[in-house]
Amino acid sequence: MSTHSTHRPSALRELIRRPYFWGVIAIALLLLINSIKDPGYLAVSYNSASGNLVGNLIDILRAAAPIAMISVGMCLVIATAGIDLSVGSVMAVAGAVAMEFLASAGGSPTAALGALGLALLLGAALGAVNAVLVSVVGLQPFISTLVLMLAGRGLAKVITGGQNTAASNDTFRWLANGYVFGIPVVFLLAVAIVILVGLLVRRSALGLMIEAIGMDPRAARLAGVNRRGLLFAVYIASGTLAAVAGVFASASVMTVDVSNTGYQLEMDAILAVVIGGTSLAGGKFNITGAAIGALLIATLDKTVVFLGISSSATPAFKAIVIIALCLLQSERIRAMFRARRSRPSDISSDTPKEAVAA
Repeated sequence: MSTHSTHRPSALRELIRRPYFWGVIAIALLLLINSIKDPGYLAVSYNSASGNLVGNLIDILRAAAPIAMISVGMCLVIATAGIDLSVGSVMAVAGAVAMEFLASAGGSPTAALGALGLALLLGAALGAVNAVLVSVVGLQPFISTLVLMLAGRGLAKVITGGQNTAASNDTFRWLANGYVFGIPVVFLLAVAIVILVGLLVRRSALGLMIEAIGMDPRAARLAGVNRRGLLFAVYIASGTLAAVAGVFASASVMTVDVSNTGYQLEMDAILAVVIGGTSLAGGKFNITGAAIGALLIATLDKTVVFLGISSSATPAFKAIVIIALCLLQSERIRAMFRARRSRPSDISSDTPKEAVAA
């Protein structure tokens, strides 16, 4: 009995120490707030005409998918003590090349596969450019990816001639708007990416080597870790996943807006990674936490719209929620609260009655 009771609090404390636990709590609170305003907010219904599930939760899952994709790549990059500010621009470039290809190739399934392959290849190439600047040239990751962040949208405008290119292809549209077993394809793909990358980095030595170059590059080099090769791998992965997200963002409306596609999504990805418990200083990372952070960002965006918060106050609202969440994640803040709660009991138990009376 005593063993069982002591294990339960320790398990709870261990769960509370996990940063993504507070992300889950924040998602639940946001959904609760929305449900108070509209009791039917969480309802998910089956559309017999289309055979799909519909509801606010399905919309949140769909919106979280692109953020989760780029957050996974961002998580790996940040684990190496780097950062990738170019993912939003890579999304625009990938969407631009896919739409331009479809506009000339037509609406066949082969054209859709060709557009997808071309977009992914370009995303990987842009990720390799970042890797060259960081690992070969020796530039700081912030500067290297900032250059591509600024140049990427210019490249997208060159590809489209400065116009918002539209195309028509049912297969390509299905990738973003289709359903499998009533669930959005884009969400299923995001889940598959999170699971596959998580298994790859945790069931092999790859994750440990990534963490090693993030924590101590010199020690990792002395241990025989190929830092340059790993940097190429993570930046190419980040660029490729950003291209996948860009393809889905463009396919959802079959139009690429070179100015707005992926705009500021690099900030959402960084926030999702931090919310999930990955340190910006590099080292330890958490793929599951990044996915939960992406889901929180999507829920927060939907909550802002649902509550009718003005666009001018939206950044402040999001900042308040994220700051509160980061404070809850801080072990130092939680220790301060524990100390304040234990102080009265310490006085009552340790201080003599005469001293208290005096």
